[in-house]
Amino acid sequence: MFDKKTNAGQKPIGNMLGKTSGLIKLIIALVLIFIIIGNSYYTIQEEEQAVVCTFGAPKAVTAPGLHFRIPFVQTVTKVNTTIQGFAIGYALEGESGDVVDDAMMITSDYNFINVDFYAAYRVTDPVKALYASEDPVEILKNIAQNCIRTTIGSYTVDSVLTTGKNEIQANITQMILEKLESYDIGIQLISITIQDAEPPTEEVSNAFKEVETAKQGKETALNNANKYRNEQIPNAEAKSDEILQSAEAAKQERINEANGQVARFNSMYQEYVKYPEVTKKRMFYEAMENVLPDIKVIIESSDGTTSTVLPLDSFVTNESADTNDNDTDEKD
Repeated sequence: MFDKKTNAGQKPIGNMLGKTSGLIKLIIALVLIFIIIGNSYYTIQEEEQAVVCTFGAPKAVTAPGLHFRIPFVQTVTKVNTTIQGFAIGYALEGESGDVVDDAMMITSDYNFINVDFYAAYRVTDPVKALYASEDPVEILKNIAQNCIRTTIGSYTVDSVLTTGKNEIQANITQMILEKLESYDIGIQLISITIQDAEPPTEEVSNAFKEVETAKQGKETALNNANKYRNEQIPNAEAKSDEILQSAEAAKQERINEANGQVARFNSMYQEYVKYPEVTKKRMFYEAMENVLPDIKVIIESSDGTTSTVLPLDSFVTNESADTNDNDTDEKD
């Protein structure tokens, strides 16, 4: 009687255990199904790319949207392909650490200077970015620091602080791009810019400011000098042209005068050839009249007649008359 009761009591318990075990198996199966379904697809955003690894063979998936994979066989790693950046020489918001040593550099004229840079980059090959190196961004940082120090070391402190920034940035960018191409780690430098450049101490900074002020004063003085020169050159050229024109006019006047003298001399010579004695006397009396313009010379002959020698007009008139008389007598 006792055994029957015991068996009757055990049957409900066994049934309950059987139902519970079946329910647990069903729950486990449903969980597995949900896990399998959940791991059988993935989504890629516009700013992402994915690397699907099948039995150790990676493959890049670049198209955004919904994609499927084989659960427990394929693994998916998403890579951010937007433009990102890091600072050299200073800390970005939310970052920590001592960056003073990264900022301090030495120039070609052996001056210390603090220079801050910001580098922008993006992932171009997600497979290489994940598997070509352990930390490609850290490699890029090391390359950038090396190129920055090499380039800054070839410029003077004045160039770094003032006029040489654009050229320095261009040279650093070119060096980094060449090294990244040889490393081939799947990331690309977009740009690197100088954020700030200043001497390491306040005293040195003030000295550089004074130097810069002096340079600006020099530039101002040069500009004023050039302005004055540009104003004076036209005046000087005008005066030069005036002097040249006056000289040319004087030259022509002298030439004309000389030509006139030559013509006069030729005319006198022709008269001299015709009447040598008369011409000699006339030239003599003209010379005396020029030397003694106010003198009056009268010659009285032994027969009581007088003749005026100077002024020349009367003498020349008398001389001409005498000459004509002599010519008439000779003809007769």
